[in-house]
Amino acid sequence: MVYRIHFTVQDLARTRVAEGPMPLHELELAARALQSRSRPARLDAWRHHARAQLSAQARMALALMPAVGHSPGFLSPAQAGSVEELVEHVRSTPRERVRTHLREAAERRSSLPAWTHRLADDTALLAELCTGLRHLYACLLAPYWGQFTEHLASDRTVRLQQLLTGGVEQLLTRANPQWMRWKPPVLEIRMASGADRDLYLEGEGFLLIPSMFCTRAVVTDGPPVSVSYPIGPDQPPSQLTALAPEAGRTRTSGVSMLLGRTRTAVLTTIAEHQGCSTKELAAHAGIAPASASEHATILREAGLIRSLRHRNSVLHSLTSLGLMLLNSAEQN
Repeated sequence: MVYRIHFTVQDLARTRVAEGPMPLHELELAARALQSRSRPARLDAWRHHARAQLSAQARMALALMPAVGHSPGFLSPAQAGSVEELVEHVRSTPRERVRTHLREAAERRSSLPAWTHRLADDTALLAELCTGLRHLYACLLAPYWGQFTEHLASDRTVRLQQLLTGGVEQLLTRANPQWMRWKPPVLEIRMASGADRDLYLEGEGFLLIPSMFCTRAVVTDGPPVSVSYPIGPDQPPSQLTALAPEAGRTRTSGVSMLLGRTRTAVLTTIAEHQGCSTKELAAHAGIAPASASEHATILREAGLIRSLRHRNSVLHSLTSLGLMLLNSAEQN
């Protein structure tokens, strides 16, 4: 069964990739992954650690975000911003919209917790739920958020390359080929829930949202309609198992490998030409392509750059650690 999303010419012109991470939208996907039994070898350590920290309020929020199925839309706006800003946005949702979203969720899943019947009219209960969203974010996402944003930025670089070289058609065709199929002017999306539906964008546009926790394709009704897709094959979700809070990482041995003029020039070149290919890197740095590839490998292993394969090229971008190193060098 599939969702069929129907595009007009205006919708194609307004198709875009999310400019940055969307904390509450990603939180819903993380909450689904927490309750799912998929990918045990990759995520069970994370699941065990997160579940041990869940507060009663966090479990309230979790109860509205099933592993598969519909969640009340007001809880996870597809918007960028700080967690506090977005949670305040949830808290100030008009009562009628809360009722509508809860009713839609109840129609599309077996049941909702009994306390949700009071949610639209009980400000204290809604405030407690918002506290739960903050707690849930702290458990599931906060320790890793800096690393998430790096992965998302790298994926965005690839999508922009696709848009430049193949237009919107290539962007829609290659974003998530396992679950999404572009049959102009319709985008077909296989749904894990078995839902079968036609959505007409009617000129409101379409948004693609890269995600670390999404494993399939998740449709969010707009406006605009959005589809979350997993980070590409060069940044698989399996890397989540290797993530640890940034404060616990040390790269001293890797950084010491950079004490050389050519390698520093390569790092600086990547900072000045984010998303450059190995061939472009070599040209800008004035070195042979083989040498550029070798230095990029060492920089990547040291955690200073990230590389993504796009068609027959490898694209390089700076990580936050690489930026910190260059900023520190400038200050000294």
